[in-house]
Amino acid sequence: MSEPSTFWVPLLLADPSPSLRLLVLRDLLETKPDNLEIRELISLREKDPLVADLLSAQQTDGSWPQIHTSARGGLILETALAITRLGFLGFGPEFPSVRKGAEFLFSQQQESGSWPRVSETEDSERYQTYNMIPLQTSMPLRGLASCGYATDPRAERAYEWLLAQRLPDGAWPTGIASGNYGGVAGYRRLAHSRWGCRTNTTEALRCLALHPERRTGSEAKRGLDLLLGRETKEADALGIEVARTIGAMPARGLFTYHARYDVALTLDLCWRIGASVEDERVADLVDFVRGLRGPYGLWECRSRPQTSRWLTFVLLRSLARLDEASDWISLEPRTPFRAYPKRRKRY
Repeated sequence: MSEPSTFWVPLLLADPSPSLRLLVLRDLLETKPDNLEIRELISLREKDPLVADLLSAQQTDGSWPQIHTSARGGLILETALAITRLGFLGFGPEFPSVRKGAEFLFSQQQESGSWPRVSETEDSERYQTYNMIPLQTSMPLRGLASCGYATDPRAERAYEWLLAQRLPDGAWPTGIASGNYGGVAGYRRLAHSRWGCRTNTTEALRCLALHPERRTGSEAKRGLDLLLGRETKEADALGIEVARTIGAMPARGLFTYHARYDVALTLDLCWRIGASVEDERVADLVDFVRGLRGPYGLWECRSRPQTSRWLTFVLLRSLARLDEASDWISLEPRTPFRAYPKRRKRY
């Protein structure tokens, strides 16, 4: 019987989504742009329900209403999530809907380079006490960077604002309220950072990883090093970010957005930032993922099985692009992670 790795090509190319077939041909099989099938899929992808439904919901000002989240995230967050999907599917600034969505986001940008806090865009008492939350900028910036706007001067201002919010240890905090760092719940804790928040750090890294130059900078490498300090492996969480990106799962929460640890997302960050499989933590993640592969070469997204082929595409791309040797250096000790460590008894 053939190895499982030989089965994925016809299974992915048989998917009804022309967007997925196009990505497989272009990113995994490295088919030339002038290929007839590539050109045909480009002409068909706007009819893909993943794209058509999104385009039909866009408003005249370029924004999107509530279609992704289960809470009132406001037009900024909804629009950011919408163009994140379009960018993931391969659409760029030349596409009218992307351009209109990007201009809407830029129109909401503040002089500092940031975007308004969530409490300024929704009626939520929970976030009103914060003067700054890195997510207020990393989420719209990630959407813009996904679509090719990472080097736009307006986006560069947002990157500078985001980097200015880093903690001395290289992580990003929950936020600042009345001059103090916000508390970090156990599920968001980073193994080697006192005030670092995994949700905020992960979103900031996703922005940096999409920038052609900043993705290999010291800030991105340090943030990823801290993120890899959480060595939990949740099979049930594998692929949830892919499911949210294509709209198969609602994007719930703000601080809780990365409550689950999606190894597929971490590996995507690893190859983009330049981590090496010579790092034992990265090698362990690779072994874990390969151990979950099914008999036909596919990975199952347990939370949303209908996105399993998309998850397979993302994982195959990550595994193919991870460097076996690079200038990646980690100085963090391997520490068993516990979200809620036991407190020492006073007596």
